[in-house]
Amino acid sequence: MLKAGLIGCGNISGAYLRNKDVFRHLRVVKCASRRDESARAAAEQFGLEAVSVDALLRDPEIDVVLNLTTPDAHTEIDLRALEAGKHVYSEKPFALTREEARKVLRLAAEKGLRVGCAPDTFLGGGHQVCRKLVDSGAVGKISGGCAIMAYRGPESWHPNSGFYYKKGGGPLLDMGPYYISALVNLLGPVKQVAGFGSRATDLRLGSGPNRGRTYPVEVDTHFAAALEFVSGAVVNLTMSFDVFRLSEQMQNCIELWGLDGAIRTPDPNMFTGEVRFANAGTPAEWETPENKFIYHENMRLIGLADMAAGIERNRPHRCSGQLAYHVLDVMCSILDSAENRRFVAVESTCDRPAPLKEGLVPGDLD
Repeated sequence: MLKAGLIGCGNISGAYLRNKDVFRHLRVVKCASRRDESARAAAEQFGLEAVSVDALLRDPEIDVVLNLTTPDAHTEIDLRALEAGKHVYSEKPFALTREEARKVLRLAAEKGLRVGCAPDTFLGGGHQVCRKLVDSGAVGKISGGCAIMAYRGPESWHPNSGFYYKKGGGPLLDMGPYYISALVNLLGPVKQVAGFGSRATDLRLGSGPNRGRTYPVEVDTHFAAALEFVSGAVVNLTMSFDVFRLSEQMQNCIELWGLDGAIRTPDPNMFTGEVRFANAGTPAEWETPENKFIYHENMRLIGLADMAAGIERNRPHRCSGQLAYHVLDVMCSILDSAENRRFVAVESTCDRPAPLKEGLVPGDLD
C-alpha cells in the first residue's frame, strides 16, 4: 500500500478525501496547504495529520504526493515532489504550457518515478460502458461526433472564481481535460485541430455567492474547435462560459456517430449517468445499454489509486502523464489555432488507457 500526502486543501479536496479509504492500494495520511487553517480543517474532518508543505515533501513516510493546488502552482509542486523522490499525481490541467509539462515528465523519467493527472472520470461505470460499445464495434467505424460544455460561468457557484478568468484559466483549460480525456479514451489520440475563440465581455459580474463582485477577463471564454483523430474521426468541441441556457439534449455530453449506430455519453465531468445507444439492433430509437461496471459514484481518487496499483503490479496506470501531456497539447494547439487562424498539428501522441473489467470487486481495479 502506498501512502499519499495531499497538498492543496481547497474546494476540490473534499471530493478526493471522501474516497481515501476505498482502495486497498492507497491511503491518504497527511495533508498540507499554503493556508494552514485549510489544512487543519481538512485534517480534522477526514482524520489526517496536518503538516507544512515543506514537512510533507521531506517526510520519508510519504510515497506519493497528491497535488490539488491551483493550476498556476501545479508544475512547481510536481517538480518539488519529484525532486524529493516521490511519485506525483496532479489535478487538471497537467500544466499551463507544454514546456512546463515536459519539465515534469523529464524529471520523472530521470528519477524513475510515476506521474499521473486528473481527470479520472472516464474510469466511471457510465464511460466504461461507452468504451465497451466502441471497442465491440457496436456502432461501426466512428466518423464524427460532438462534445459540448456550456453555461454562464463559475462565478454563479464557486466562492473564489476570479482565477477562472486569468491567464491559464477559461473554459478550455478548466473543462477541456474532462471532454478531451473522455474522447481519447474512446477514439485514441488527436492528429490535428482547428479552433476559434471569443469572449462576450471583458468584465464578469458575480452572481449567487459572489453577487456584487467583478472579475476582469484576461482570456477567451468561448471556444469552438474541430478535432481530427488519428482514427479518422472528426469531432466538434464547444467549451463556453458565455451561454445563458442549453436545451436538455445539448447539456454536457459527447455524441459519437458511426456508420452503424450512435452513442451518447454521460457528462464527462461525472463518473456515470445515462448512456444512450442506437443501432439497427435496438428496437427503440434510443436505448440504455446494460451496465455491469462499478464505480458509479463520485470516485475522484480512483486515478491515483490506479497509479498505486500500477506501481504495485508493474503495469501502466491509466491516468498517465503521457495521456495528460497529450490532452494539454491538444488544448494548447486549439489556443494556437485560435490565435493564428490556422490548422495546428498535434505533435504528441499517447496510448488509449486500458479499459476496466466488468464485475470488479469494489476497491480493486484489476
